[in-house]
Amino acid sequence: MAGNEWINGYLEAILDTGGGVDSAGHQHQPVSLREGGHFNPTKYFVEEVVTGVDETDLHRTWIKVVATRNTRERSSRLENMCWRIWHLTRKKKQLELEDSQRLASRRLEREQGRKDVTEDMSEDLSEGEKGDTVVELSQSNTPRKNFQRNFSNLEVWSDDNKEKKLYLVLISLHGLVRGENMELGRDSDTGGQIKYVVELARALARMPGVYRVDLFTRQILSSEVDWSYGEPTEMLIAGSEDAEDMGESSGAYIIRIPFGPRDKYLRKELLWPYIQEFVDGALAHILNMSKVLGEQIGNGQPVWPYVIHGHYADAGDSAALLSGALNVPMVLTGHSLGRNKLEQLIKQGRQSMEDINSTYKIMRRIEAEELSLDAAELVITSTRQEVDEQWGLYDGFDVKLEKVLRARARRGVNCHGRFMPRMAVIPPGMDFSSVIVQEDEAEGELASLPGDGSPKALPSIWAEVMRFLTNPHKPMILALSRPDPKKNITTLLKAFGESRSLRELANLTLIMGNRDDIDEMSGGNASVLTTVLKLVDKYDLYGQVAYPKHHKQSDVPDIYRLAAKTKGVFINPALVEPFGLTLIEAAAHGLPMVATKNGGPVDIQRALNNGLLVDPHDQEAIASALLRLVSDKSMWYDCRNNGWKNIHLFSWPEHCRTYLTRVAACRMRHPQWQIDTPMDETVADDSFSDSLRDVQDMSLRLSVDGERGASLTESIGHPSGGHTVQDQVNHVLSKMKKPYNELQDYEDGRKLQDNVGSKYPILRRRRRLIVIALDLYDSDGSPSEDMIPILQDIMKGARLDSQNSRFTGLAIATAMPMSEIVALLECGNIQVNEFDALICSSGGEMYYPGAYMDEDGKLYKDPDYASHIKYRWGHEGLKKTIWKLMNTNESSGAESDRSLIVEDLESSNAYCVSYMIKDVSKARRVDEMRQKLRMRGLRCHLMYCRNSTRMQVVPLLASRSQALRYLFVRWRLNVSNMFVVLGETGDTDHEELISGTHKTLIIKGLVDKGSEELLRSAGSHQKEDIVPGESPLVAYASSSEAENVAQALKDVTASASAIITTL
Repeated sequence: MAGNEWINGYLEAILDTGGGVDSAGHQHQPVSLREGGHFNPTKYFVEEVVTGVDETDLHRTWIKVVATRNTRERSSRLENMCWRIWHLTRKKKQLELEDSQRLASRRLEREQGRKDVTEDMSEDLSEGEKGDTVVELSQSNTPRKNFQRNFSNLEVWSDDNKEKKLYLVLISLHGLVRGENMELGRDSDTGGQIKYVVELARALARMPGVYRVDLFTRQILSSEVDWSYGEPTEMLIAGSEDAEDMGESSGAYIIRIPFGPRDKYLRKELLWPYIQEFVDGALAHILNMSKVLGEQIGNGQPVWPYVIHGHYADAGDSAALLSGALNVPMVLTGHSLGRNKLEQLIKQGRQSMEDINSTYKIMRRIEAEELSLDAAELVITSTRQEVDEQWGLYDGFDVKLEKVLRARARRGVNCHGRFMPRMAVIPPGMDFSSVIVQEDEAEGELASLPGDGSPKALPSIWAEVMRFLTNPHKPMILALSRPDPKKNITTLLKAFGESRSLRELANLTLIMGNRDDIDEMSGGNASVLTTVLKLVDKYDLYGQVAYPKHHKQSDVPDIYRLAAKTKGVFINPALVEPFGLTLIEAAAHGLPMVATKNGGPVDIQRALNNGLLVDPHDQEAIASALLRLVSDKSMWYDCRNNGWKNIHLFSWPEHCRTYLTRVAACRMRHPQWQIDTPMDETVADDSFSDSLRDVQDMSLRLSVDGERGASLTESIGHPSGGHTVQDQVNHVLSKMKKPYNELQDYEDGRKLQDNVGSKYPILRRRRRLIVIALDLYDSDGSPSEDMIPILQDIMKGARLDSQNSRFTGLAIATAMPMSEIVALLECGNIQVNEFDALICSSGGEMYYPGAYMDEDGKLYKDPDYASHIKYRWGHEGLKKTIWKLMNTNESSGAESDRSLIVEDLESSNAYCVSYMIKDVSKARRVDEMRQKLRMRGLRCHLMYCRNSTRMQVVPLLASRSQALRYLFVRWRLNVSNMFVVLGETGDTDHEELISGTHKTLIIKGLVDKGSEELLRSAGSHQKEDIVPGESPLVAYASSSEAENVAQALKDVTASASAIITTL
């Protein structure tokens, strides 16, 4: 930690003498630092003080020690301090050991995954190709060269694409987002990413072929922030006036979607439980906009987003769900990555893994990034280092496997359902409109400086900087960054202070954010600033170093101009710099650069060739590089001119051109219906203007009043006694026709129009939909005997509201296959066409009783739903790999003699693979299985269900919760008008059904045991990171009696309406 260099000596001495824990696990005795030895601090001190130590606390103690004159007291404080350092060292060593064990385990699993992939994919190759695959995947320890790809087959985006009229969606959820007067630096969430996404939206809207860009973020109606962050819509740029056929909706807009508490501004770590609420609100807006754009530029047909682009982990998670709901491609930009941050925090050794997870929600963030990799067609990075060293840490991306899969795809060889996202290195764009080129102005003399008699008005920031400097005419070495220890400002200051030649030739200006009182700043920033002040005093740099307390964002260009007028140099000495936007800004203003050789500056220097790279730990190298540039004017001019010549590579038009070129190369997809459903006149006339009013009424009201085709059965009888429910189900099943080959259904070109005539699901005329998703099963996974009477009570409860009953539909969402749920209903004398929809096989199939049926009453699955969810579905590859993983002994790595799972053929179908679990105690957790499958390039949604007796695997973006969004997209029944009825626990996808803009009714006491204990391993994210602790959209009923259900439905409706009232 900068400013605490004295700690290193202590740590090294303690480690050298054996403090801490050795490799055998034996604890060494602490070193006695008192002459004659006998130092023995009290138990209270060790347990209460030592455990709470951090380096900032140690630094304060050191200051007190230095100031203590009493020899005995000083000695005592030193002893105490050394004990605290020893404890800190031991803690760090323990965390490092745990981290190394974790990384070793992941490395072994990665190697095993590559081995499995090699075996599976070698079956259909020639002998030569087999050898190539084995070599490519087995060289896991061989260092890679720079990540490169051949783009020669890509058609560069040009003005010829201006007829395309694309609709693009960008998502950036956290922080304060607005188009003007951005409050950058207000908090850790409102930084460079905010500026980047706003400028990207503007720049894309100016590109030929782009009609509209929507930037989604959170609507904030809090008194803590400016009112502008509560505006539903903000125009960033209007459509080009010169372009033809540009309608009123063209341009770039910020769209603010309300989710989470309406009256609070939340930091990003607290937004996770509300992600699904955002997804539903954004989906409503997109459906609205697709219709509006269809009327303007789509000849009456909806215009779907070309891509959905998520920025950061939270937006990536949202974009994945939206991409699945709409069946459109997803693009991801990580900005900063969770696994990388986790490694840095562990190395610091200040917090345990539990504390890190609690503070930063780091495991939830990492899982969101993994899901984003699963769903993304394209991942955009700023540098190659980000690809190799950061994304390479993730289960879902393997550089070597990606290369092999890409090669196989080009040759047309089967990849057995394996996918890897494509990585594209595209440096961020810059806005150079504020840059003033000063090519030969003043030739090194500042004629307009104070005291020179110039009448010119100078920028105020110039005076603020120059008041520190005795001779402001000398070349200025400029550093601009936060006072963060990672930015390495103190090393720069030491290099300057210890180089007499550099001090004589140049001044140093440090722009270190804004500050009022150092004592009120965070520990790390305060420590850096304190050290800077001490070093200025130590080297007597008064009059040679400027460090102003305040500056505005609008002052930054003027600061660059001042440095350029003095023929100065810009320096970024960070220990690691992910990209380095300030280097590009400086180059645009004519400043050569000296930068760290770690990270993005390597790519920037390769493109611009306008400076020197240095080891950030080497003070002499830093001083030497700076001295070369400020003393050699010929070299200075060459670097300046090279920067200007190549700076266009980092302009927004260049960025957007590359961006659209790469996006256009993605596999394009969008909703396509085999059956064109005519809109009812009443539906067509419905207003689309209220799409952003609130989270419940976020979208167009596409559902209208309508009579129900078939009312609920007037009298629902309970099943007759004498036999269990399962006996009756089996009896009905035995009389049903055996289902035909499920896979064949999707290959024989069957046309539903031949079977259903003019019938369409009544769903499109519903105002409300009650979805029963109770996971109520016996110990063997069969439906509980209580299932039928509970269904009957819920159906009665739905009818008790006479005002809404005729506009209310019913649906079932279950892990059971269609045949079993139909048999169960028949056992209870419940007609299957009492339900508008059946979501079966954990979201693997969709049926519409009363509509998609043949003359014999047999239900047909929705083929549009099948095509909607099949993205990255590797059916056979998954079956083979899951069988191997579930039947492999974890300790020995060999296959067990007795298989743990058996395929449940009766419950399996084309988009759901079902297994029966023989011994649930040996079953792997969902997150563990997901990790292993990702490392093998397989993407799916895996869950345990039916009281932990089954494991089901469905496509990646299929689930019961996603099926509700499909109903919204397909039949325009808004998710916010749905009510989901659940037990207190259920299948491992249970928590996914709680969150969102739909209303949730949880009936207490129905489901005693579900499958959720198989969802997560120790150390994973928790349920509270998925489900809000309290929500007005969730209500509870004490029982399933009809009156209780009806009252709970009224209560949750009222509490949801109260949200609207308060907006």
